[in-house]
Amino acid sequence: MGHNSKLSIAVIGLAMALSAFVAQTGSGAELLLIQPWDRVLVLAPHPDDEVLGCGGTIQKALAQHVPVKVVFLTSGDANEWSFALYRGHPVIEPSAALAMGRVRVSEAVAADRLLGLSTNALVFLGYPDFGMLRIWAEHWADAPALKSVLTRVTAVPYENAYHPEAPYKGEEVLGDLKRLLLEFRPTKIFVSHPADRNPDHRALYLFTKVALWDLQGELAPQVYPYLVHFADWPQPSGLVPAERLRPPVEFSNSVWYSTTLAPAQVDLKLVALRRHRTQFEYSGWVLERFVRRNELFGDFPDVQLFAQSREQPIAQDTPAEARQVPREELTDEERAAFVGIERRTAFLEGGRLVVTIRFSRPLAEEVGCAISLFGYRPDRPFAQMPKLVIRLDEGRSRVLERGRALAFDEVEIQRQTRGVRVAVPLSTLGNPTRVLTSARTYLADVPLDLASWRALAVEPAP
Repeated sequence: MGHNSKLSIAVIGLAMALSAFVAQTGSGAELLLIQPWDRVLVLAPHPDDEVLGCGGTIQKALAQHVPVKVVFLTSGDANEWSFALYRGHPVIEPSAALAMGRVRVSEAVAADRLLGLSTNALVFLGYPDFGMLRIWAEHWADAPALKSVLTRVTAVPYENAYHPEAPYKGEEVLGDLKRLLLEFRPTKIFVSHPADRNPDHRALYLFTKVALWDLQGELAPQVYPYLVHFADWPQPSGLVPAERLRPPVEFSNSVWYSTTLAPAQVDLKLVALRRHRTQFEYSGWVLERFVRRNELFGDFPDVQLFAQSREQPIAQDTPAEARQVPREELTDEERAAFVGIERRTAFLEGGRLVVTIRFSRPLAEEVGCAISLFGYRPDRPFAQMPKLVIRLDEGRSRVLERGRALAFDEVEIQRQTRGVRVAVPLSTLGNPTRVLTSARTYLADVPLDLASWRALAVEPAP
């Protein structure tokens, strides 16, 4: 047999093997490969997320002698319920919360050492646990720094942090991420998912998105978000290491990537996860669900909007994605008031961005809706760009900019029977090239439904 024939057979065999592997990864999942030339950066909202989402991937990268760095956005110092179980009494004093933050840092060091990472490969930013989405929404530029709920501080309090004493403000978080990206120059970034139900997880994705936009032309890494907090997922529950992690049915039509783990890597992931003792003792039955034969990563593509183009769906138009079935953790009263976000669209019209939302049923008087529209353009600091939140609640409509009510009527808000139409001049959004948007419904302070953050690429008329 000639050389070319042997090569053809080898190529066909490899293609068949890859196809078989992809078929095993689950619905919509493609093969994720770590290459010898890669540089892997794992961005974790809290200590334990690095193991939950990427514990096996870290092992696979290190086995190929690929450089790996893990960056923790927070030290996880606001999980008072797990702290109470760990200490045997409520943790309410700021000094006690800070001490628990240090405990969680030490747990991360121990867990990641098991995976093969040295302390030098770990970076702790020390920003406020359970405060990052509020920083993202409101604490920029001339706004004051956020005060943490439990620690009661307004700046990074940890002496071993990457940027000690950094104020709890958006530009500080963004600046730290950009410096780390330029220092390490990753080729692959693993970060929390924009559909994650935990606000710190969503915030880290958003800060990372903006940081990479700012560094466009200097870095072009592949980004692989991992999902941790999502209603009724993954299934089945419990420790089932022989099972595969599959995408939530809500996002099964999106592009997902999967990497298969060897049995020894699955076992070591579980051991490392148990090193996060404060969290494992509190909710180990939840954490164990992520110890499986594979790890899963997926993202949403940017939605392209062109001048005078037709209406574009922002999210998949499926009843499941709308979360029309209330989450189990809601009370009977909250379930009775539940209003789901069924569909979102966007288009450009006459120099305005128009966003529509269809609800699963009409908004009751006590149920509110908030629509976020944050503008971005590369030639203006993101801290100075408008960040609008349009709220429909208490029988009125309001437009807030970084938490402050705006006294202008440029934003057109049309309430409909089962929806709302919002038209915002692009100039009001800072004439952006991109817009980050999300929506949610709520009852008082209780979130009912949450639409994933999505990026709109805006190309207005010349």
